[in-house]
Amino acid sequence: MTPSLVPIILAGGKGERFWPLSRKHRPKQFLCLDGSGRSLLQTTADRLLSTAGDWSNLWVVTASHLADGVREQLPDLPIENILVEPEGRDTAPAVAWSTIEVAKRYGEDVVTGFFPADHWIAEQDIFEATLKAATDAAVQNAAIVTLGIAPTHAATGYGYIEQGEKIGVYDDYPAYRVDRFTEKPDRETAEAFVSSGRFSWNGGMFVFQAKVMLDQLHKHAPEIIQLLEEKGIEAYSTVPKLSIDYAVMEKTDRACVLPVRFSWDDLGDWGAIERLMKSDNPNVELGQHVGLDTSGAIVYTSDDDEVVVTIGLEDTVIVRDGKVTLIVKKDRTQEIKLVLKTIQARSEFQDLL
Repeated sequence: MTPSLVPIILAGGKGERFWPLSRKHRPKQFLCLDGSGRSLLQTTADRLLSTAGDWSNLWVVTASHLADGVREQLPDLPIENILVEPEGRDTAPAVAWSTIEVAKRYGEDVVTGFFPADHWIAEQDIFEATLKAATDAAVQNAAIVTLGIAPTHAATGYGYIEQGEKIGVYDDYPAYRVDRFTEKPDRETAEAFVSSGRFSWNGGMFVFQAKVMLDQLHKHAPEIIQLLEEKGIEAYSTVPKLSIDYAVMEKTDRACVLPVRFSWDDLGDWGAIERLMKSDNPNVELGQHVGLDTSGAIVYTSDDDEVVVTIGLEDTVIVRDGKVTLIVKKDRTQEIKLVLKTIQARSEFQDLL
């Protein structure tokens, strides 16, 4: 039996900003960042399982070097539901190929949704209600429904979605035509967006009928969909490397936004750990830490036997994993990617990537 929504998890990302814990074969989605014992990929699958009905209707698209890790982390997922990309070509080919394969199994009327493997979402009941509303909106309007995140501040690192006319209300959730997508605005523009009340963050979650997405891919990205329909996985090395936002969402007249009410975080860097686990303690500790006059620190050790000792530190991230120790001021964690370029250029450090 086909469920009302067939979820597909996008699990090909690298998550370099969580280095040194995140490595090439152990990307962010394979990590447990909240002390729960479940990785981000596992919690994403757990979150979507009731919507899928059972494991047979849950899918994952991932990179070839991560496929074994996906199978290990999700042992109940049928092997045929893991779509393995031979190389990463961004999200447009991943969405196109996955939609083709899901339509082959369930028919083109099937509703499918795409969900990043490495985000944090709370309030399971609200999340499920949101997906039901998005499904109804997608079917009744032949729409590609993107889930819009209510901005909590004028972030410059997110894409923004401007809502236009209301197209309807679905189980108490209003949905709107998308007037425009804006990618990573400057500070002044972001502040104007947030104060207007008409903008959502683009969380990268989409719901649509397969036939609608396939039609829009033929219209706006024929160079991707035609090759994949003709040659399947063999076409991967020749399809353009494009995001689904650029290939379809910014061009289609089928885009709608449904503002969500559940709590969300894209876990973009080590600072996210503090947002998830902030308490009355002066520091966030995932591992053994002895501190003297240390506050605002995030401490993570992957080995339970190791102890991090600090004296007089403020607003610092300390991560100990294997042979690597990272120490960085919290307001500079975005620069980890720059350090990785230096490490990549050093032959003696290749096993640290």
